[in-house]
Amino acid sequence: MKFALIGRIAGVVALTMGLAACVDMTEELTVTSDTTARATMTMTMAADVYSTIKTADTEDTKPEDKFCAKDGETLTENADGTATCTSTTDGTFDTLLFDEGQNKPTFTSAGPGLVRVALATKGLMGGLGKDDASDDTAQTQATMKQLFDGHFLTLRFGGAEVTDTNMTLSDDRTSAETKIPFTALIDGTAALPEELYAVVKTN
Repeated sequence: MKFALIGRIAGVVALTMGLAACVDMTEELTVTSDTTARATMTMTMAADVYSTIKTADTEDTKPEDKFCAKDGETLTENADGTATCTSTTDGTFDTLLFDEGQNKPTFTSAGPGLVRVALATKGLMGGLGKDDASDDTAQTQATMKQLFDGHFLTLRFGGAEVTDTNMTLSDDRTSAETKIPFTALIDGTAALPEELYAVVKTN
């Protein structure tokens, strides 16, 4: 997940002090064969926040610090002023590109025609400043929680059929997802298992 960018969004929004953050992210992993998958990341940003971020960008702003400026990302500026960034990567399990650092998903065989998709959750909950009791850190954490209140990170694993999972299974059994409040990720209180997983049929 693009937590560095989320941190920058929070910082810029905090400076405006009148804006309510609205950033929702979905990362979807779809198994397409015994050895391949599609990774799709979607981030939606509210109109006021997008306008602020866009105005704050300069020629000196690095691409990785901008909203939806990296190779492979597609920016859609919606009629209501909101902005949606979508990035899709297809390939073998070992060539898929992810932005999570230590939290890269794993793909392992679970038997003929079955792939187990899993993601360790430890690194997801940064618990911003949880080891630092300074007033500045506490204030930063409180500000970020207020800015991202009511918005979510959604992780979704899918394929032809999900046969086993510890996530919420869709009605048609083709995917399973977990929706995590950003506030719980920020303060480290999200009630998550050690890993999220789904066993998926490949055909």
